[in-house]
Amino acid sequence: MNPYLLPGISTARLRFRLLEAEDFVLCLPFFQDPRSHQYWDTQGKDPETLGREWFDKQMWRYAHGHGGAMALIEKDTGKLVGWCGLLLQVVDGVEELEVGYSILPAHWKKGYATEAARRCIQFAFENQLAKSVISIIQIHNFPSQRVAGKNGLIRDAQTMHHGNPVYVYRIYPKDWTVSQS
Repeated sequence: MNPYLLPGISTARLRFRLLEAEDFVLCLPFFQDPRSHQYWDTQGKDPETLGREWFDKQMWRYAHGHGGAMALIEKDTGKLVGWCGLLLQVVDGVEELEVGYSILPAHWKKGYATEAARRCIQFAFENQLAKSVISIIQIHNFPSQRVAGKNGLIRDAQTMHHGNPVYVYRIYPKDWTVSQS
């Protein structure tokens, strides 16, 4: 069982569902656009390899109860616009619950990341899945930092994560209810 998955959950404009094998091809534009992964050390991997590794990691997460990115489907069009989900992560030796989000380049600047992340945080706190929710964001990734801030997460720490300098943004349930009023 994987309590961190949100199939069937929705927002005003988006529907969450599990990623499916057919989604791999639809996800590739994200990995083919260098702006999408400019903040992470990709070790010179080609876009298809990056995409395959990421996709396989989500399938592993699903199967092993570690959460996973959920496909975000635009309600009006039925199109995949990105992914967002709750992910178990180890940061500085501590297991944390992260809300992670990525939007396909064709759908940037529409507020989808903020909307989807907000729903994931709400789900985590409604179901008492963690004492706090974090976002791990590379220190130069200002768009993702803005998304975290819009959802009430506050920069809590700076560390290294998978060889990348990152900020850890965090929110607690008591602050979540205040930020949503």
